[in-house]
Order: sequence, then structure tokens, then C-alpha cells
Amino acid sequence: MGRAELSPLRAAERHWRHLNVCQLESEIVCALPRGQCRECRKVFTVRAPWEGRSRGFPQEFEAFALTLMRERPVQKAGEILGADDQRLWRMLLAHGDAAGAALSGETVVGGGADEMNRRKGHDYLTVFVDLEAKRVLLAVEGKDAGVWARFAQQLLAHNGHPKALTQVAIDMSPAYGKGVREPLGNAAIVYDKYHVVSAVVQAVEEVRRAESRQDAGARAELEKTHWLWRKNPERWTEREIERWEQLRDKPLGTGLAEAMRLELQRADASKTGAGAREKFQAWCAWVGAEADALESGLLAPMRPAAEMVSRHLEGILDHWQAGLTTAFLEGLNSLFSATQRKARGYRTSEYQVAMLYFVAGKLEIPCY
Repeated sequence: MGRAELSPLRAAERHWRHLNVCQLESEIVCALPRGQCRECRKVFTVRAPWEGRSRGFPQEFEAFALTLMRERPVQKAGEILGADDQRLWRMLLAHGDAAGAALSGETVVGGGADEMNRRKGHDYLTVFVDLEAKRVLLAVEGKDAGVWARFAQQLLAHNGHPKALTQVAIDMSPAYGKGVREPLGNAAIVYDKYHVVSAVVQAVEEVRRAESRQDAGARAELEKTHWLWRKNPERWTEREIERWEQLRDKPLGTGLAEAMRLELQRADASKTGAGAREKFQAWCAWVGAEADALESGLLAPMRPAAEMVSRHLEGILDHWQAGLTTAFLEGLNSLFSATQRKARGYRTSEYQVAMLYFVAGKLEIPCY
């Protein structure tokens, strides 16, 4: 727009909801002047210097409201402020969009991704993070290979490049593996060890259930031991230690499966990649041999876990070279689950993604 001149006309009075003064609701009321472009002669209303990014609120009100929304559900923040929660959501979306547009992806070289439940059922978000800066980069609906193309586009739009990523930490989803290989051709895939251990923990639980079904005596022995097999011995309570002393000499398949889990964790704690390779390979051979030797077939669930480790061994071992894990993502899942509980769900995925950026995107909010 060219140089403007003020018009003698004024717009109608407008109201901006301001912060309370002495616990009394206050407003800014002003009839803004109008201007006219000297070149195109288009008439426009002059923008108020105190106006925020959302209509009807000054910048000071927005700054306080956004601070409150970090700590309280948006609906509760609206009740405290005396403002409609939909208006507060529009405020948050406006600031999030502006702050997100200003972010740079030039320094992103180590990334990670994990799925996050959006609600009950098969409804997921894939969340991409910068594992070095510990911030969320992108959250999109779905968990197929196509989400990685959208991640690559996001990097390009923010002066980054998908080929600049040298390591990517993911779970063992075939879709994620395919997605990384296509747009992020230079990135080494690091399979997070959290998911390796989780798969073996689940296999131990399957052994416990199978043994309880097959043998009435074993069912009595294994009753109320669900959490015993999920914890490491150093975290057992006194009651769980006593329970273990009662079970340790019993010929239970679940006990052998638990010993396999603990041995895997010892391999996972290796100091070097070479040491980890040797221990993982020995563990896979041991599990396979024991599964073959046990005629009852109780250890059958452990075999797929060992095959998974063997199949993804190189990616698992890359952890010792790259040092990447998705621990930040797992923590983020817990943080966001707590946020969801406070909000009692979100009306749309847009709101959920906006809150995810808000609490974990390290955005400069408020953004003016």
C-alpha cells in the first residue's frame, strides 16, 4: 500500500476487553480514525496500537490469558477471565500460527517420531520432534508412510532440508521405516531401545497368561503377580520381594521368560556397541534354543520378540553410535495425556495439535 492520508471520517466505536482493574471488568473503548491510500484511494481503518492478534483483546490481556492457558484448561481459563473459551482458542491458534511460521529448521539434524493416541480407537497423530533441541516440529493425523513426506515438506518450508537429517529415532513400525527411507535418504534409522524392552515385557505377559490357562497349579502360583514381572527387582516392594521368594524355586515358564527379560536389559545397558552386539546375538540364540526345548510351547511368545531383535539389530545398535532415543517423545506422551485429561478431550484435532505446539514446541508466544 502506498502512503496514506487520514480521512476525517471515523469508524464506529469498538470495544476491547482489558484486564480487570481492582477486580472490576474494564474495557478500552475507541472510535478509530480511517485512512485513505493516496495511490489506490482505498479507505481503511487504522489499527489500534494496543490490539492483539485476536479481535477484541489488547496485547496485555492476550499475554495474561496465554500464560493462564499453559497452566489451566482453556475452558477453566475462560471462566477465570470471563471470556468465551472459543475466543481463547482462536487467540491461541493465531499466536501459534504466527510463532510457528517464524521457526527455522536449518539446525535440525537429529529427529524422531512416534504415534500418539488422539482418542479411543484407531485414531492417531504422528508427532515429529527435534531430539537435540527437545521441541515438537510437526504433528499430523495418521501413522502411515505418507506422514514423512509431509514432514519433509515442513522442513523445506522452514529453511531446513530432509537430506540434512543424519539420524532418526523411531519405533519398529514398517510404515515408519519405509517413510524414512524415501524422503530422508541420508538418515540412519535408530530403533529406540524403549520399544525393544516393551516388546519383550509384553511377551513375558503373554507367557504368564498362557501358563495360567494351561495349568491350574500354575494359575494359583501366578495369581496377582502381574506387576511383579513388569518391574525390575530393585523396584519391588517388600510384598513383591516376599512373593518372589515364594516363586523363585518353582518350575514356572513365566519365571524363565522373566529371566530372559532381565538378561535383555543387561545387554541393553552395554557400554559399547560391540559389547551390545555380542550380548544381543547371544540372547537371541538363547531364547530360540529354550523355546525349542520346552515341549509345552509356553515360551512361544518369546520367539517373535527374539526374531524382532535379530531382524532390527543394526538399527538397535545405531543407538550406541548416534546416542538418540525417543525418551523425550515418551515423556511428551505422558505430558500431553495429562493435558488431555485436564481438557477432557479436544473438539477437533486442530485444537489438540495447537495445544501440543503450545506446551512442547518452544514457540515464542505471545508473538507480535
